Amino acid sequence: MYCIVLPEVHPGRVRSEEHLNLKETCTNYSLSVILPAHNEEEAIAGTVHEVVDALATWPWIREYEVIVVNDGSRDQTGAIVETIAAANRSVRVIHHSVNQGYGAALASGFEAVTKDLVFFMDSDGQFTIHDLEQFFPLMQEFDAVLGYRVKRQDTWMRKLNAWGWKILIGMVFGVYVRDVDCAFKLYRGEFFHEHRLETRGAMINAEILYKFTRAGYTYTQVGVHHLPRRGGRATGAKLSVIGRAFRELAVYAGKWHREEKQQEREKSRVERQEAHKQNEKPLLIPVEAHKVRAKVPKV
Repeated sequence: MYCIVLPEVHPGRVRSEEHLNLKETCTNYSLSVILPAHNEEEAIAGTVHEVVDALATWPWIREYEVIVVNDGSRDQTGAIVETIAAANRSVRVIHHSVNQGYGAALASGFEAVTKDLVFFMDSDGQFTIHDLEQFFPLMQEFDAVLGYRVKRQDTWMRKLNAWGWKILIGMVFGVYVRDVDCAFKLYRGEFFHEHRLETRGAMINAEILYKFTRAGYTYTQVGVHHLPRRGGRATGAKLSVIGRAFRELAVYAGKWHREEKQQEREKSRVERQEAHKQNEKPLLIPVEAHKVRAKVPKV
């Protein structure tokens, strides 16, 4: 059984005078940050530097690594990140020779993480890493903190598509969250070491949430800022991306539901076997020992 709590937490930076209290309420963590990037030459440097600068000042972060996944960019994204990584040992780069998709970029990052907690955020500058500060105290109670976009800075068409997708994912998988595809989420790293991700397109967030809740993990949700893009072009509304998401939904929804039923049948079989073993055990009745007085014949 898992617990879902939906607090009304609004976005806001933690003030410097609150850092001491935040440190006192947070266990020291090690953190992996994954930044998927595709043709983000206008924004990638600013995003990476903002992330590194913030992590270096947070006293509750014991160790950190920033993993940039360059998903087949055709601009200077890869070269820019390589230059940053050469100057900062905490930054690592994974290159895809061709564009494999958003889910593939995240999957490559998840496979490479080495820290306790895993956070991912888009590289286009539409999020601020400082919103992550309010997530850490909640990790003492929950296994994940999911961001949802407040005043989303996207076209009405993308907002409409996102609303429809959220409803569909809830109906198919029973996963009801405010913002399924919000690219601002913090998870315990152990989940990604124990569970293999199969989708490689826009279905990746739905898959994570489905498997996460099925495994009994807990989560809560927090509002975060959403900013206008710094540059580049959004690809989430492309017909090829949407079509791939629906194909993966059709394939994996059936597959996962069959696996779920198989697990339930196996669980029932094991329970019946255990019950049968209990019924076969011999009934042991305690026998009281009685003293028998020998009769002495009369003379």
